[in-house]
Amino acid sequence: MINKELAEELNEAYNNKAPEEVLSYFLKAFKDKIALASSLSLEDQVLTDMIVRIDPQTRIFTLDTGRLFPETYSLIDKTNRKYNIRMEVYFPDPARVEQLVRQQGVNGFYYTIDQRKACCEVRKLEPLKRAFRGLEVWICGLRQSQSVTRQALRIVEWDEKNQLVKLNPLAFFTDEQIKKEIRERAIPYNPLHDKGFPSIGCQPCTRAIQPDEDIRAGRWWWENPEHKECGLHR
Repeated sequence: MINKELAEELNEAYNNKAPEEVLSYFLKAFKDKIALASSLSLEDQVLTDMIVRIDPQTRIFTLDTGRLFPETYSLIDKTNRKYNIRMEVYFPDPARVEQLVRQQGVNGFYYTIDQRKACCEVRKLEPLKRAFRGLEVWICGLRQSQSVTRQALRIVEWDEKNQLVKLNPLAFFTDEQIKKEIRERAIPYNPLHDKGFPSIGCQPCTRAIQPDEDIRAGRWWWENPEHKECGLHR
């Protein structure tokens, strides 16, 4: 039975291992109960490349909030074609989206944190819960250097809210290590990364950043840094 204690034990065993070694163990040990939750980020594209080389039958899913960049949709197709996979796409409940827009307007998320979190709940968190059904481990592309909210990140963590093991194989990777993998393995990536977008989410909630800004500064840029999570992660 998957639980917090097992997650602690697994972190002790794998916290200093290379990503490929971590993935090889977990993909074999949890076989049909593990999946990559991909946002099509550089990190998730690197993980997709690693996972397909280890076990191409592994589930890979993404969330279509209905407000993604056109470049993100193109990348889903390009990734599927390169790796000969069919990424699962989860959509929000249309009735809940309609209700949300009636209550707060089309862009109500700009005006209060509560309204922004309500939008994330409808467009991201509820579909994610459906994607989690039957899983014991979800693989994420989180890294410690991405945000002030992620500096304590570990390779294996216990997700109390979802009662799952959260696996972060790239937790200690640097920006340069990620770029090296992308370059050397010719991994497809979102062209917006070359236009000042280090982190890409929904189109109205993402902007390009300046060279001296934090890499997450373009996400929910109107909020304070400590609030910049949608609820998927801490």
